[in-house]
Amino acid sequence: MEKKLYRKTAGKMIGGVCAGLADYLNVDVTIVRLVAAILILCAGCGLLAYLIAWIIMPSDVFIAN
Repeated sequence: MEKKLYRKTAGKMIGGVCAGLADYLNVDVTIVRLVAAILILCAGCGLLAYLIAWIIMPSDVFIAN
C-alpha cells in the first residue's frame, strides 16, 4: 500500500502537520513536535518550514480512503 503525506485532523494541536508527518514516518508524534519546537526556537527557520508545510500539505478530510 502506498503511503501518502497529509495533515491529520485527528490529534492535531495547531495545523496537523506534525501529526501527519509522524504518521507518515511511523514515529511518535511527540518526537516530531519536539524536533519542530527545537527548530523553531533555535534556528528560526522551523517556523517558516511549518507554515509552508501547513499550506502545501493536503488535509486528510479531502483524502478518500
